[in-house]
Amino acid sequence: MPETTPAPAHAPGAARRILMLAFEGARLLDVTGPLEVFSAAARLGGHYEIRICSPDGRDITAASGTRLAVDAAAHLSPPADTVLVPGAEELTEGRFPPGLPDAVRTLAARSRRTASVCAGAFALADAGLLDGRRATTHWRHTGTLAARYPSVSVDPDALYVQDGTVFTSAGVSAGIDLALALVEADEGPDLAREVARDLVVFMQRPGGQSQFSVPARTPRPRHDALRALLDAIAADPAADHSLAPLAARAGLSTRHLSRLFREHTGTTPAGYVEAVRLEAAQTFLANGESVTATARRTGIGSDESLRRLFLRRFGVTPSAYRARFHTTAR
Repeated sequence: MPETTPAPAHAPGAARRILMLAFEGARLLDVTGPLEVFSAAARLGGHYEIRICSPDGRDITAASGTRLAVDAAAHLSPPADTVLVPGAEELTEGRFPPGLPDAVRTLAARSRRTASVCAGAFALADAGLLDGRRATTHWRHTGTLAARYPSVSVDPDALYVQDGTVFTSAGVSAGIDLALALVEADEGPDLAREVARDLVVFMQRPGGQSQFSVPARTPRPRHDALRALLDAIAADPAADHSLAPLAARAGLSTRHLSRLFREHTGTTPAGYVEAVRLEAAQTFLANGESVTATARRTGIGSDESLRRLFLRRFGVTPSAYRARFHTTAR
């Protein structure tokens, strides 16, 4: 590996350099989605500057045919706070653009953190960055990633995974969720929430990943016990999340837990669980699940209970919602 210079410690008020490593055939939304998040964050008061590099410094053409201008070659780019690596279908087949793995290694060695979007995890794995780490990628390719790189512990359900200073995300739009999480870590939940509102980001993405997240509606709490509970609710909405079992899991009194929910989420435990179950129901229905299966898999219970909730919250029935948003595209 060539000699590299670590990214300098971030000074308060200084801009964090976000460096996108683009390459021929990269998926356009993998590039532009996260960059829109950081751009919006900068416009709303965050401290970011955005640069695009490529392995050889040449402009690149994305898989969509869109031409993207590049600022510099990877090895000539200054140290960055965050390096982002997009995906491409070719990466899942073991075909890497010339110089891409070397560029990933070089940039990662002098950045504070490295993140991939979708199949970009294959480039990180080929560069050795995922050895001994947890990671994820697009649901369609998690098995391939695990088989090709057995030293990587692949989580097939996560929307995104952090292992140390390395982040990987699921398919395409999950790069936006990951970027929002990075903004939250850098600048706090208020700015991340404002960015999500500005971009009109809803928790209603076509699926495959069974992990659910609500960054646009509820900021992540700083209280460790509550954060763990919210993760558990999101991971398995159908489980028993009534107040007493939640309090027992957190090792807190029911009164204390209710107060924490009010302070950090603005609602009661029951209200939060209902919101997560409804978001899960939206995703299941959009992915083609029946109303009955959706009611069961989300813990809402019966078709009638699901119908009442949808009419109260959205003004439409679950069947009408499914007919409007369901797609058979994969």
